[in-house]
Amino acid sequence: MSLSHPAGAPPRARLFALLALLCVLGAVVVLVASGEGAGLIVVAVGMAGAALTAVGTWWILAHRGWIRLAGTVLAVAAPLAILVIYARADLWPTALAAIVLWAAAVVCARTALRAARPSAAMRAVAADRPRHPVLIMNPKSGGGKVGRFGLVEKAEALGARVVLLDTEVVTDVAALARRAVAEGADLLGVAGGDGTQARVAEVAAEHGLPFLVISAGTRNHFAMDLGLDREDPARCLDALADGEELRIDLGFVGGRAFVNTASFGVYAEVVQRPEYRDAKADSALNALPDLLLGYAGRTLEATTDQTRLEAQQALLISNNPYSSPEPTAVGARRARLDLGVLGVVGIRVNNAAQAADVALRGARATGLQILTSRQVVIASETESIPVAVDGEALTLPTPVTCSVRPGALRVRVPRERPGAPVAGPPMEWRDVLALAFNRLR
Repeated sequence: MSLSHPAGAPPRARLFALLALLCVLGAVVVLVASGEGAGLIVVAVGMAGAALTAVGTWWILAHRGWIRLAGTVLAVAAPLAILVIYARADLWPTALAAIVLWAAAVVCARTALRAARPSAAMRAVAADRPRHPVLIMNPKSGGGKVGRFGLVEKAEALGARVVLLDTEVVTDVAALARRAVAEGADLLGVAGGDGTQARVAEVAAEHGLPFLVISAGTRNHFAMDLGLDREDPARCLDALADGEELRIDLGFVGGRAFVNTASFGVYAEVVQRPEYRDAKADSALNALPDLLLGYAGRTLEATTDQTRLEAQQALLISNNPYSSPEPTAVGARRARLDLGVLGVVGIRVNNAAQAADVALRGARATGLQILTSRQVVIASETESIPVAVDGEALTLPTPVTCSVRPGALRVRVPRERPGAPVAGPPMEWRDVLALAFNRLR
């Protein structure tokens, strides 16, 4: 997507675009001026080290025994080898200068793109104080945050009725929410994980009621993308007294709502394993070799609005797209939850060469496909497939349809909150060039 501006590039955007190009030029000059091919060695060694690190990581994930051990050695040794080569060849000044200049170029380029086309944040509207709010709380969620932060007492002091889950039995939280609505609740809220949030959010959307998110889960991805305070969940309760509303979308997979993601393939099969809950890292590392190598011959396909993704190892369907160029990265966020589309990421990495390609080219690697769609249909050779919905394990009959309902959920948030990040346009150097030379159309 190219940038446009009715009167050419804004002065600030053009300034930073020019600075970005100057930094790129500076990095090239440093590499060329180093003499005797030193610049070429810096680039070649750096790229080779990144590729070898990716290969080692692939061997760790996709194999066991001595191959995994060799992968561990390679993943550790490759970065160390880069440092040793740079030091022994006295390339540190050249490498460091080039890295600093390139990093500065990227920062300036992103600043220029954001200044040229600022991204609008989700729009909040004024909301009346609820008279009969009902909050469902899981006392074990997030390692006991409900008790640690005194959420029950604080919520009741603000006029809310609190329903504490009995963690010794399996509870249908959607049924609890519907009962609360039948008894006159005019707001539903949850202090718990994202899976519990989604089930109650679906009930709130069905009845057109506002929904309150309390960040008492373990990771609180949904709360993070809403701009809520994840360090102090009690601050989310401020929305009861001084709040406003956001209209956001809800994702649906097989007719069930999700607020974050529905994952298919490798990750979904790991989550299905009984030992996953108690030892996530160990069980994933133990399961991945069979899953990754087994998926080389298994069909997992997706049909989007305009594209067909074939023979994928994993599919990540998100309620609105992630703003990171690599949406599978740790810490990736969604700056908007009201765009009316699903984010779609297809992953197919069957060997070390493809892993290296992902490491070097990121979102442009052939092993990754990143797009958006209003609907996604996932098919498989089997009659049913595992699905991880907001981190919870399900098995659904194929084909599985994922869809989005724009503006389906009214979310009540505090007027004062940390805020969600504002996403900039995609990082495209051709747009930076257009800004620098004021050739926008």
